[in-house]
Amino acid sequence: MESLQTPSSPDPDDRKTKILVNVLFKGVGGAPVLNRNKFSIATTVKYQSLLVFLRKQLESKANDPLFTYINGAFSPAPDDTISNLYKCFSTDGMLIVYYSSVPAWG
Repeated sequence: MESLQTPSSPDPDDRKTKILVNVLFKGVGGAPVLNRNKFSIATTVKYQSLLVFLRKQLESKANDPLFTYINGAFSPAPDDTISNLYKCFSTDGMLIVYYSSVPAWG
């Protein structure tokens, strides 16, 4: 699995203690399918960075619409951390992020 991490820390010990969690991206509503949909993401990453990463994987432009939902239920705030989302909403050891180019859930 590819990993998305925060910028490298100058302290090598910090890099060793970085905690990664598994994130599964699932396209809905006619969204393009990713070639690879499972990634390891650092818990310190903000949700906004995950959105930037997803856009890069989808090869979409910054102004292209992108709607994301955790477990198909809600869209988190951009400043939420992956750690918090994972602790509260992980399923079977994965944080499931649904994505679409049109609103999929109310």
